[in-house]
Amino acid sequence: MPTLLYLLSMNQYKKYFPWLKGFLFNGAIATTASLSLVAPITGNSVIAALQDSPKNVVDEAWQIVNREYVDRDFNQVDWEATRRELLSRNYTSNEQAYEAIREALEPLGDPYTRFLDPENFEALTNQTAGELSGVGIRLEVNEDTKTLNIVEPIDNSPASKAGLQSGDIIEEIDGKSTQGMTLKEASALIRGEIGTSIILKISRQGETPFDVTLTRAQIQLPSVRYSLKPEGKLQVGYISLDEFSSHAAEQMRRAIGDLNQEHVDAYVLDLRNNPGGLLHASIDIARMWLEQGSIVSTIDRIGGKQEFSANQTSLTNLPLVVLVNEDSASASEILTGALKDNQRATVIGTQTFGKAAVQSVHALSDGSGLAVTVSRYYPPSGIDITKKGITPDIKLGLTRSQKQLLQTKPELIATNKDPQYQRALKILEDEVVPQPILGQTNDSE
Repeated sequence: MPTLLYLLSMNQYKKYFPWLKGFLFNGAIATTASLSLVAPITGNSVIAALQDSPKNVVDEAWQIVNREYVDRDFNQVDWEATRRELLSRNYTSNEQAYEAIREALEPLGDPYTRFLDPENFEALTNQTAGELSGVGIRLEVNEDTKTLNIVEPIDNSPASKAGLQSGDIIEEIDGKSTQGMTLKEASALIRGEIGTSIILKISRQGETPFDVTLTRAQIQLPSVRYSLKPEGKLQVGYISLDEFSSHAAEQMRRAIGDLNQEHVDAYVLDLRNNPGGLLHASIDIARMWLEQGSIVSTIDRIGGKQEFSANQTSLTNLPLVVLVNEDSASASEILTGALKDNQRATVIGTQTFGKAAVQSVHALSDGSGLAVTVSRYYPPSGIDITKKGITPDIKLGLTRSQKQLLQTKPELIATNKDPQYQRALKILEDEVVPQPILGQTNDSE
């Protein structure tokens, strides 16, 4: 398989994994499986030690960092000495090996080069693949009632086809009560192999509890949500991009195509709280909005530079506003930087996250994984945005109460309760709607 390059923000796991655990999956790996290319060593004792499985995983991780890490000086760490020290230990469990890997990576000073235990590695690869196998429901445990609630079913999933609704309560899973059950425990019971079935007892307001039988299936996660919004004299195509998964580009292409058919006047692209994803997805999506111009350049450990540009395949040249905030990171910043620096869009919001590193993610032999920073990226301006982010054309933050309102009532996003969206409409109106010339009237004599 080709290597997938990831753009993962610092808080991606905090954002993705609690959300992902609410979706029920047992998914396929969509990343590069790496083999340990052991460097020449001497000593029968060391060779014998490597036959121990936990120690082998430790050395696999060391080898990948040694081969790919962007800083060839390893932040002034003696990486060879690190290996000798790691292999001198005896590991009685995978957990001890995992902790040793984490300790070895810490002196590199790079929060994006990090070890992933099997659970988190599976969650990451499912998320970036944009697919999962399961029944397709997002769950939460109600803090007050402690009941297991359905937040929403995924479109075209077994759950949505069976008629499950937001607000439904799952009382039993295959006959086992969910009262007091954690989200992790519920997920473990519900997820399973494609083609197998599960019975959920559902409680719905105004109805007698009923059983629903669901057959697990492969499901594509939605990364793009879009709608036509009549806003006064404007027909606005509103597109929200949640993350740059492997299906994000095809979903974006569909969204722009559908909205073009609706004869929209302008677009709002919402990248707020988008923590990133796959490098190639950000480039593909930038090309849908940008007819020509540079998109991004990357520089690897030996100074090798790759440049990516638009290729005259844009899908629209209509006026565009991009919404960002402090949690718009990595791939979001690539897209934002390309559109801003080429003067293709007006950017509104707050300073973005400031993550300018690219990772390659590898599967280790025991099902765990390793994310390694392999290059740095730069927007067309050439400015290093690390820990600085991208400055919007129009700086406009939200108050604490406004943030809380939009978080607790997401249906109010991109409405008159959303100040950043409202500012976008004013910008677009000025660009699209002809303004009267002073001294002229529409009165006929």
